[in-house]
Amino acid sequence: MKTIAILAAALALTACNKAAETPAKPAPSNDMAGMDMSAAVKTGSGSGKITELDKAGGKITIDHGPIPAVGWPAMTMGFKADPRLLEGIAIGDQVDFTLSLKGNDGTVTAIAKQGR
Repeated sequence: MKTIAILAAALALTACNKAAETPAKPAPSNDMAGMDMSAAVKTGSGSGKITELDKAGGKITIDHGPIPAVGWPAMTMGFKADPRLLEGIAIGDQVDFTLSLKGNDGTVTAIAKQGR
């Protein structure tokens, strides 16, 4: 019996001295594929006709064609814009514009009348 007790004690001590085994962690990845990018800022350019304009409030509505860079079909949509960008344009003007889009929040970042 003493032999079994000594063997059991030796095995217990041996087990205590072993480092705990942990599974290897995968290496960090910079691959963003498959990540939800709905909060990412997208940019795109389009052309259209100004249907509403609030220069003081920095708001513009444009009936525009498709904007493939942001995945939009043709539609009429309102945007925010720096009031300084809206000087020199008017309702009914045909314009080319660039926008920044975060989620569904679009901001016109550049705009110019067509034919200038």
